[in-house]
Amino acid sequence: MDLTLTPLPQSFYEGPTLELAKRLLGCILVKETDEGISGGVIVETEAYLGSVDQAAHSFQNRRTKRTEIMFQEPGHVYTYQMHTHTLVNVVSGPLGIPEAILIRAIEPSIGIDLMLTRRPVKSLQNLTSGPGKLTKALHISMDDYGKTFYNSSLFIAKGKKPLHIEQGKRIGIDNSGEARDYPYRFWISGNPFVSR
Repeated sequence: MDLTLTPLPQSFYEGPTLELAKRLLGCILVKETDEGISGGVIVETEAYLGSVDQAAHSFQNRRTKRTEIMFQEPGHVYTYQMHTHTLVNVVSGPLGIPEAILIRAIEPSIGIDLMLTRRPVKSLQNLTSGPGKLTKALHISMDDYGKTFYNSSLFIAKGKKPLHIEQGKRIGIDNSGEARDYPYRFWISGNPFVSR
């Protein structure tokens, strides 16, 4: 990849959450650690529309230690733990409106050998094709909570705009009433690294 890895500015994250969820596709998620740099192209995202979205952690403006960062400016890092995995989200929506976008899958492109030491898998296709897989491969942890994607060791850089984007319902939120059917998941058509 000969793309210059410069963090996108804070202004990139402004605007409606569903639009940002699509705009993130094709961008490059990068993590710098003492071991080196790793990253990949974002190929799948899932939007959560805060107070009005039963599937969102901040439904009805629920404000807890965990969700507090969602009320901050767009472009903040919202990590949380689910089962044994850390999941990474981009805080979106205007200040005080707790919305976020889950990064569900990336196509590995930078530091693949380093990622394989963290997640030894036989098939490259299985390395980062899910929200818990990609955080382990990139060494994204709860220590990243509250940082910003435009000014930290975890950042999003410009990539290539995808030719075709598909949209459908979110995955793994069956207990969230009608919100489980909202078509707030977006992915790059035909990309083999999309979660499923």
